[in-house]
Amino acid sequence: MAEPTTTIRSQCPYCGVGCGLDLRPPAQKGEAVRRDAEGTPMWTARGNRLHPSSLGQVCIKGATVGEALSRGRLDQPFGRNSLDDDFQPISWDEALERISSQIKTSLKSKGPEAIAMYGSGQFHTEDYYLAQKLLKGALGTNNFDANSRLCMSSAVAGYTRSLGSDGPPCSYEDLDHCTVAFLIGTNTAECHPVLFQRLLKRKKRHPGSVTIVVVDPRQTDTAKAADIHLAVAPGSDLALLHGIAHLVIRENGQDPTFIDNCTDNYDAFFDVVARWTPRRVALFCGIPEKRLREVAQLFHRREKVLSLWSMGVNQRREGTAVVGGIINLHLLTGQIGKEGAGPFSLTGQPNAMGGREAGGLSHLLPGYRQVTNPEHRAEVEHSWGFSEGKIDSKPGLTAWQQVEAMERGELDLWWVVATNPLVSMPDLDRVKTAMQRCPLVIVSEAYADSETSHYAHLLLPAAQWSEKAGTMTNSERRVTYCPAFRNPHRESRPDWEVFAEIGRRLGFEEQFTYASAAEVYAEFTALTKKRLCDVSGLSHNVLDKEGPQQWPFPQNSSPSQESKRLYTNHKFLTTNGRARFCSDQPLGLAEPPCDTYPLVLTIGRYLGQWHTMTRTGKVERLKTMHPEPLLEINPKDADQFAVKHGELAAVSSRRGQLTARVKVTDKIRRSTVFLPMHWGFTQTQACEVNALMHEQACPISKQPELKASAVIVAPAVSVIKPIEQEAGRLEALRKLINPVFR
Repeated sequence: MAEPTTTIRSQCPYCGVGCGLDLRPPAQKGEAVRRDAEGTPMWTARGNRLHPSSLGQVCIKGATVGEALSRGRLDQPFGRNSLDDDFQPISWDEALERISSQIKTSLKSKGPEAIAMYGSGQFHTEDYYLAQKLLKGALGTNNFDANSRLCMSSAVAGYTRSLGSDGPPCSYEDLDHCTVAFLIGTNTAECHPVLFQRLLKRKKRHPGSVTIVVVDPRQTDTAKAADIHLAVAPGSDLALLHGIAHLVIRENGQDPTFIDNCTDNYDAFFDVVARWTPRRVALFCGIPEKRLREVAQLFHRREKVLSLWSMGVNQRREGTAVVGGIINLHLLTGQIGKEGAGPFSLTGQPNAMGGREAGGLSHLLPGYRQVTNPEHRAEVEHSWGFSEGKIDSKPGLTAWQQVEAMERGELDLWWVVATNPLVSMPDLDRVKTAMQRCPLVIVSEAYADSETSHYAHLLLPAAQWSEKAGTMTNSERRVTYCPAFRNPHRESRPDWEVFAEIGRRLGFEEQFTYASAAEVYAEFTALTKKRLCDVSGLSHNVLDKEGPQQWPFPQNSSPSQESKRLYTNHKFLTTNGRARFCSDQPLGLAEPPCDTYPLVLTIGRYLGQWHTMTRTGKVERLKTMHPEPLLEINPKDADQFAVKHGELAAVSSRRGQLTARVKVTDKIRRSTVFLPMHWGFTQTQACEVNALMHEQACPISKQPELKASAVIVAPAVSVIKPIEQEAGRLEALRKLINPVFR
């Protein structure tokens, strides 16, 4: 296509805030062509003032996204038979034939359970949807999972358990109306900066209008702006929430009418929180009892409390229970379905919400359906044109279970798409070993040098955001159309097109005949009709003409009718229409500190970097912001373990060891240390922090506890390099595919 010469509107492809962007072409009439540092014509981005989610605001990642779209791209398919072999350039036909041939062989010899796919919130909804149709429909395996399993699955499970369905009930507009903003397990200032700035601007314009409470072991930039900062011990969040509930009940701050008319299981909940007295909670959490009481006084039926959380809650062995604890407080005080109030999960990735709508986890089907529900399976089978019983009734393998299946030699094919598990998974050495046991590892990736690509047999060049049309849904359930405004890079193809081609090669021509992404989206939206996430009134055309829209958006909806909040009638999606109190006992950390490993390592993100740096690592301004990962440690711990500011320290857990430069700071509580998660083994300043993290997960959501691991630190004599760098394997592989590094 001829690339446009006028400004294009889209959604930012980074975090779940889903900011609107205005993309300016390399040259408009009368302008010189703008080029990046390598001389490539470059699109530039700024905030779209008309986008209702971000109102023209944008963070530095979104503002610089145009600088990374062409650098270091994968030009064409590459293949090899063994990880010991050299990659060779191959054609798309050869690559697709190898995939379809392996699928056929596996189906015949082992059955559909030998095939698995691991996807991403970087997908457009159209990509997500066709992946479900291919695996869960055509192949008959539910072994599709996504990195949302590492990110948002505890929120999904928590909403479902308490309210009867997934789906955040709040809207960003609630930030403008709440009287209390309760931020727990979220460094919003760095991970969702545009939302946090919206809150701060309101606080500055209207002093005293909102009280900000932050629960975090570190004094992050988010905590610095708080009116109350609770620096709780890692793993004590649920006890804190029970303690708040205990005091709310003691002081008659609950809403008895709402509890009686709209909820179940209150008595069991009451029995649990009654045991979590203020003194017990203060000792368990390591905070002053006075601060606990101050926060509890803010949770009251007469207040407007908006609770916001992210990875610090979800990435826990008791992640679903903590989500339930947050929702409990809103049920206790009737703070749900109201302006300025509610439990609001902040999604990590730009289209993790769209993935949930499309059925993009191993236990889900499109339209917030469950694979275990026979009616749900029948509805989807009928829509897809497959015979009854085609969809398996058992949930498929979750992300970590896929790794375990490779370890056991049970997977013949692992297809990794738009994600980089060799940075983001826990216990990375174990993942690498497992991948080496899988006969065919396929990596579909826009960029040539992701860590995961070095352990693949097939590399497929993917068209990324800006090069393919599709939709994404942000944290407030707002769907934005993202047009293709650049030509696909060289031989790259949209993921949905690749999935459709595989479906046709396997004999499902009728089910996978699409002329455009718009046709895929139309089929998906029809499957959401009369579901909570109903978007049957949306289409590419409607979104393009009318702009972003919140769901539910059923057929015949008007774009002017905003669906700002769910459950405004206090009718929930449970079998009896009543929300359910959860009564979980706090468990604490899955791997608590001990004499050998006396510190708790927690991990997180930096403002200027995004996940595993495959895109942001190519932007000089962002690299300058954060040139290397820093180990944050309290001054007293630094003295005890003899590490010094600015020097190297070795960090060891039961699973591995790494080195990082030390940052001594009183902004982190004693016995806790922090590292960012971005730097994998392809980075010069490699710091494979997830190699230290364990795989123990929430038993309900199956989300690993990536926020806490027991470690010890000591002075380092020299840098510990990843095995790929030490063995020269990284350089050797890069030389083999050197032409793609343009």
